[in-house]
Amino acid sequence: MAKKDQTTASAREKDREKWMARFQVRLAMQPGVDRAVVLQAVKDVTAHCAATAEQPRTAFGDPDAYAVQAAARLVPADRAARTRRHDAAVDALDSVLKRTDVVTGL
Repeated sequence: MAKKDQTTASAREKDREKWMARFQVRLAMQPGVDRAVVLQAVKDVTAHCAATAEQPRTAFGDPDAYAVQAAARLVPADRAARTRRHDAAVDALDSVLKRTDVVTGL
C-alpha cells in the first residue's frame, strides 16, 4: 500500500509542477505582467494550496484561464492597456518591415 501512496503523491506533485509552470508562462504573456506580478501570483497560489491542501488544478482550474484572471486582478488596467497599445504598434511596425523586405527583395 505504501508504494501506491508514493506513486499517487508523485503523480500529484508532477501535476502540480506542470500546472505551476504552465500558469507562470501564460501569466507572463499577459499584457502588463512583470516579474513582481508573476511572483505575487505564484505566492498566492502556493499559499492557498498550502493552507487548504488542494492541488492548484482543483482550486483554480485551467492554468491558462487562471493566468488571465490573475493578470486582470494584479495588473492595473492602465498598465495593461498601455502594454496592449505598445504591442499593437510593434506588431504593425514589424508587419510593415516584413512587407518592405518582400518588396525590396532583402
